[in-house]
Amino acid sequence: MTSETDLTFMNEALALAREAGSLGEVPVGAVIVCDGEIVGRGFNRPIMSSDPTAHAEVMALRAAGQTLGNYRMPGCTLYVTLEPCAMCSGAIQHARIARVVYGARDPKTGACGSVTDLFAEPRLNHHATVESGVLAEECGRTLSDFFAARRRRTESA
Repeated sequence: MTSETDLTFMNEALALAREAGSLGEVPVGAVIVCDGEIVGRGFNRPIMSSDPTAHAEVMALRAAGQTLGNYRMPGCTLYVTLEPCAMCSGAIQHARIARVVYGARDPKTGACGSVTDLFAEPRLNHHATVESGVLAEECGRTLSDFFAARRRRTESA
C-alpha cells in the first residue's frame, strides 16, 4: 500500500516532469528525500544542456550532493516518475540511496525489473529497496501525452 508520504513526494516529482515537458524535454522528474525533507530536485534536461547524462535522477543526485555536502546519501529515498535506466541506476547505487520509488515502468530501458534489474544483481555491492507503480497512471499519462503532442506537431509540419 502506498503511503501518503510517497504520494506527496511523487507528486513533487510529477510537477518537475511537467516542467521538463513544457521546456521540450522528455517529462521525467525526480526528488531525493532525507529525513522527510527534499534535498535534491531534478528533471530531464539532456537537450537543453547538451549532456546525455542529464537525466532527472542524475540532476537530483547532483543537487542532493551539494545540499548534503556528500556524494553518499544513505538513508535517502529517490522518487522518480519513470523507472531508472542503467546509467541512473548505477549512479543511484554509487550514491548509496536506500530506497527508489518510481511511477511508470520503462519497457525499453528500465533497469529496475523491466529490461534488467541492477538492484537485484548479487555481484554489485549496494542494493536499494525498489518500489514501483506509485502514481503510475499519472506518470505514464504525462509521458504519453507529451509524445502524442510531439507526433501531432511533426505530422502537421
